[in-house]
Amino acid sequence: MRYYVIAGEASGDLHGSNLIRAMKKYDATAEFRAWGGDLMEAAGATLVKHYKELAFMGFVEVAIHLRTILRNIKQCKADLRKYQPDALILIDYPGFNLRIAEFAKKAGFTVCYYISPQVWAWKQNRVYKIRKTVDRMFCILPFEKAFYQKFDYEVDFVGHPLFDAMARFREEKFDVADFYQRNQLDPERPVIALLPGSRKQEIRAKLPLMLSVTAYYPEYQFVLAAAPSQTLDFYRKILQGKEVAMVENDTYGLLEVAKAALVTSGTATLEAALFNVPEVVCYKGNPLSYIIARKLIKVNYISLVNLIADREIVKELIQRELRPENIKRELDKVLREGKTRSELLADYRKLHATLGGPGASDKCARMIVEHIKNRCSDI
Repeated sequence: MRYYVIAGEASGDLHGSNLIRAMKKYDATAEFRAWGGDLMEAAGATLVKHYKELAFMGFVEVAIHLRTILRNIKQCKADLRKYQPDALILIDYPGFNLRIAEFAKKAGFTVCYYISPQVWAWKQNRVYKIRKTVDRMFCILPFEKAFYQKFDYEVDFVGHPLFDAMARFREEKFDVADFYQRNQLDPERPVIALLPGSRKQEIRAKLPLMLSVTAYYPEYQFVLAAAPSQTLDFYRKILQGKEVAMVENDTYGLLEVAKAALVTSGTATLEAALFNVPEVVCYKGNPLSYIIARKLIKVNYISLVNLIADREIVKELIQRELRPENIKRELDKVLREGKTRSELLADYRKLHATLGGPGASDKCARMIVEHIKNRCSDI
């Protein structure tokens, strides 16, 4: 069967690649055409457009790039018509994907959605559109199933795919000594990881503030996780000679050795937690976009860790609170062997139990293939 997969950012590329590999186990004839990234292409998909051409975040930024976004939507619709897949699989990225879902449903395609849009956070009325346009929704957060039930829409909770990504990492038998040598790191100095995101605009906003505290920690080495969508020269211009190492395409290796981390909001906050790395969450965006978001968003936290726990486990420094003195204060707390660090690690263990273990990609893949085969047999 033929599948069309759309992911619009780095995390979607990761989870999409694991899903594609899993689907091949249940459908030996599977062919994939995708909007995604290098990982999905390596998993066997024919890439139409790379996510680095799609990644716009924030209300103001989307408005600025609206012409490009609309052109991408038009191109995607035309490519779908031409490819005529047995199923369209959408991965997160709701601003783009919900528009494509509406078109695809009207065009007669089967629509599956893996990793639900965060409709529980804002624009809850989008559930009605999802109910009309998405045949099967596969959720990765435990509270999402109950949320959708309030709207009389049954969804499937498959677990969180980060466990699958971690399992693949563990299978490769990580070599700590080799990691330090490859990246020219000092094995005698503990590591503080910097994860400033993957988009240019968020890196420019947050990385300089993260770097502002490096001089206070001469006994540590700061190591930056460089996003595959950005060039090293882009990072070097921001680093401006600071003594900060860079790791390419090995964020999990970095988290495996890190003692603490400064992390932007998003999937990376959960990745740090699953690797048991005490973290401080750093967020700063376009001021106007942030003001609009605060008026619309109906959640109390911006990090996935706190959202899932429904309480503050990790400290969030947001907008004006993201200042050097605050970053240093909170980083000191999680680095120090004491109450804050030990309680945080205990909370991480509870979080792991809530999310379950590996298997989300395999479970979702099996259910999608079964759903498509059943639909085909009914025709």
